[in-house]
Amino acid sequence: MASMKRLALAPRALRQLRRVRSVYLVGASLSLLGLLTQGRAGAASGGQLEIAGLLLVVFTLLLVVTLVQLRRHRRRVHCSTAQKLTPSALRN
Repeated sequence: MASMKRLALAPRALRQLRRVRSVYLVGASLSLLGLLTQGRAGAASGGQLEIAGLLLVVFTLLLVVTLVQLRRHRRRVHCSTAQKLTPSALRN
């Protein structure tokens, strides 16, 4: 099995991932809410349910990818590349 090359994320990229994580969480929650309300109404067309389901899948996948990236970087905080990318190291 081929292994992926691990790269340290810049602090700016980490901040962006943390910000977008909440957007994906809200999107997934609203999609789930829409799916549940359309399902309970029973009179909703199949197209609306399909769109709500598709949005739920997309936002959930984006959230999972973001969480995996943040978790992978958290484990690698002490690597030399991450230390070189910190603002204090760039000033020296």
